[in-house]
Amino acid sequence: MKRSISILLALVLFVFAFGFAQAENLGVNDVLAQNEEEAVLTVNPAAGVEVKAKAYALMDVNTGTLLAGSSENEKLYPASVTKIMSLLLVCEAINAGTLSFDETVVCSDTAAQKGGSQIWLEPGEEMTVRELLKAIAVYSANDACCLLGEKIAGSESAFVELMNRRAEELGMTNTHFDNCTGLDDDTTTHLTTAYDIALMARQLMKNEYIQDYTTIWMDSLRNGKTQLVNTNKLIRYYSGATGLKTGTTSKAGCCVCATAERDGLGLIAVVLGAANSNDRFGGARALLDYGFSHYEIYTPVIDIAGNSSVKVCHGEESEVGVYVEGVKDILLNKGVKDEIEQNSQLEAQIDAPVSVGQKLGSVSLFAGTTQIAEYDLRAKNEVKKLTVFSALKRIFRSFSER
Repeated sequence: MKRSISILLALVLFVFAFGFAQAENLGVNDVLAQNEEEAVLTVNPAAGVEVKAKAYALMDVNTGTLLAGSSENEKLYPASVTKIMSLLLVCEAINAGTLSFDETVVCSDTAAQKGGSQIWLEPGEEMTVRELLKAIAVYSANDACCLLGEKIAGSESAFVELMNRRAEELGMTNTHFDNCTGLDDDTTTHLTTAYDIALMARQLMKNEYIQDYTTIWMDSLRNGKTQLVNTNKLIRYYSGATGLKTGTTSKAGCCVCATAERDGLGLIAVVLGAANSNDRFGGARALLDYGFSHYEIYTPVIDIAGNSSVKVCHGEESEVGVYVEGVKDILLNKGVKDEIEQNSQLEAQIDAPVSVGQKLGSVSLFAGTTQIAEYDLRAKNEVKKLTVFSALKRIFRSFSER
């Protein structure tokens, strides 16, 4: 019996000694040297694109990258493009459960008195949130917008406070709203920028159901008695159009925030201060055409077949599984994705204990010599440190299984 125990202890000591000897040879796989070149994506003004307006911006929906711009940070009147923020707050109230699509709202005297574009709501008239949302998105109805603002915040002024607070949260540093509709006859401070509009439009488009409203060309309310025709003509005439909002006043000129998607690439084109409607839609169309012809979305397929596990030294398990964290779509110049190569670096082995999610290496994507993305390789499961007791238990188990 004593002899058997001596043999077992000797085996345990051998296991630990062998593990420490291996630990001295830890290393990682070879990887291409990092360089300091800029990303493959080239951000510049839309070369050759003519936009007849005071300012414009073109942004990628997925990444928020500004692809082109001119005077994009100049403060200008946005007219009814303002309602993108109003729509965003309505969507967020629906998402939070404080508002529902089929909830009925009773029109107030204040909402019924709103001028400009409207669906002629009467005091005391009832409409559902769904109907009011449609009236705002399709017909830019000021009365419907004011009514939903009152429903959410209690009053239009309180709703505007929420709008400004949300703008600050989104990084819209050059924006101030005085009302929820964009009417600007009585204000000189209701201002924003093409870039800030793109930011709030990007946030709104994360609510995919908004496209159920912003892509409507013609519809009606009140059992067909009130006809709605979308103020955004691109919805009917531009391939892939998904929205979003027009605006026109004497101060603002003709404005539009146009969104479209093709082959997974979503774009936002903002045009402010055009002299006429043809110029605003022509400018937005030209910007979208430029974006779709120069950029594309690449969805990485990471292959870790040869790096699916790492040996564990001094652990209760001999290896730990590996997973890739945070793989996202990448915005690229067209044609670049054919050059992409993958390179991995992973620990040859690691000392226990190992925790779930512990970083074990990384995968880099290169186009030529330029790194375009990097993702962490992490541990799938926990591996506890091997103790004398667990080592003895393992040895006894191996003997019993024979």
